[in-house]
Amino acid sequence: MKNQGIGSWLRRRLAKSGDKAAIVFVDRTTTYRELYERSEQLASALAARGVGPGGRVAYFGENHSAFLDTMFAAASMGAIFVPLNSRLAAPEIAYALADSGATVLIHPEAVGAVAAVAVRGSGVTHRIIVEDAPGATASTTPVGVIDPGSDAGPVPAIVVEQFDDVVASGVVDPVDIVITLDDPAIILYTSGTTGMPKGALLSHGNLTWNSINVLVDYDYATTDVALMISPLFHVASLGMGLLPALLKGATVVLEPRFDPARVLQLIEEHRITNISGVPTTFQMLCEHPDWASADISSLKTLTCGGSAVPLRVLDAYEQRGLGFSGGYGMTESSPGVTSLSADRSREKAGSAGLPHFFTDMRIVDADGQDVTAGEVGEILVQGPNVIREYWNRPEANAEAFTDATWLRTGDMGYTDVDGFLFIADRIKDMIISGGENIYPVQVEAVIRELDAVADVAVIGVPDERWGEVPVAIVTVRAGHAVTEDTVQEHLRGRIARYKTPKRVIVVDEMPRTASGKVRKADLRATFGA
Repeated sequence: MKNQGIGSWLRRRLAKSGDKAAIVFVDRTTTYRELYERSEQLASALAARGVGPGGRVAYFGENHSAFLDTMFAAASMGAIFVPLNSRLAAPEIAYALADSGATVLIHPEAVGAVAAVAVRGSGVTHRIIVEDAPGATASTTPVGVIDPGSDAGPVPAIVVEQFDDVVASGVVDPVDIVITLDDPAIILYTSGTTGMPKGALLSHGNLTWNSINVLVDYDYATTDVALMISPLFHVASLGMGLLPALLKGATVVLEPRFDPARVLQLIEEHRITNISGVPTTFQMLCEHPDWASADISSLKTLTCGGSAVPLRVLDAYEQRGLGFSGGYGMTESSPGVTSLSADRSREKAGSAGLPHFFTDMRIVDADGQDVTAGEVGEILVQGPNVIREYWNRPEANAEAFTDATWLRTGDMGYTDVDGFLFIADRIKDMIISGGENIYPVQVEAVIRELDAVADVAVIGVPDERWGEVPVAIVTVRAGHAVTEDTVQEHLRGRIARYKTPKRVIVVDEMPRTASGKVRKADLRATFGA
């Protein structure tokens, strides 16, 4: 085949496992053959609507089988797929559509109000509406207002169609065009915590090599059944879960959103073997009333990212004979950088593990020189899974890369004598108090030892004397209580006094990204005064 990209995977799968279940979405099972045929029909239909090689096709919404149809359709025809966060407001979606130059937007009905506003003046010519999954509710995301400007002129007419009708209008007549591993496949927009979001341009090679890294470093089999409960528009779910599973020929059970009771039911019903998530996901599962009685005997691989797994959560799963594989990554590395195998999760507690098989990592000081084991510095990453550029952002490229090959992650960390990575913190989250560096991740890990603490985020707030001082924001487990004295007493003797939070603020819930990470920028805006 001329097509060497991810768009060729389904066609290559036909002879090996065409009649095997590829996707289970709600109550519908789709074989690899059916997924291939639907994606080829959609590719044909998109071509008839003006999409060609290099064109951009966006998808906005929660997990849905149409996400896969769209991604593989775009990849098979050399177009670029643009998945968008379903929690964004219309102005944020409008920015991504305009910045990427997408001409087609595909989305479920539930986010239709947001999408209808977001496409105005964006360059989108076709809006294709997907039927909602059963039980879907209309988005509660604020629609927002798009101001095209007084001299913007009339808004072009946008063709609105139904997804199934569009697919049915296409034909299964694949055109095998030349697509190399260096060609662009997906634009994923970063969270944009500082300035406007940047579009990370992931190539077919980035996604392929990341998937190979996963298959080398984790125990995947064609007989596996992977449950996808995190949003596919997030790189961790897409790169560490969905794509490796499909490359291997496994089955993916796709859920629109996370619900712990339903997840426990699905594990038993579909004999789930693999789950990827964040610590909060796994904590909510083991604290659910059905946990003790749920049949989870089929599980074998639990992959957790975002932060270290709290010891009490680790204990709960080990009591059921399960361990966690951890890791560290980012959008720009598709996303895997390091992995920690389950059998070393106790020995190397708090570590993000060793670099993935085909990925290299360095820790450097402010002058770009390698540091010794135990010394904190910035993490640099290199490998075939690492992007080469951002979409239309040459100034960001110049800032992000050293020697044009090593990506500056913006994360601080250190390695132990065995080469295992420990994350210190994001550079922007580091607190400088009286000239001393405080890494919130370290303080948070100790506070999480308290049984009463469900979650914690430590931020820096301005202080006249010290410049900044740490403040802890905590959520409390049901039936427990936390006081400032409790936290400070627990920290006494465990960490230096200057690292101890000067205030402890209890909140009902943390502001989170769609991937489950705490939005510290929001906490600083609320409590930083």
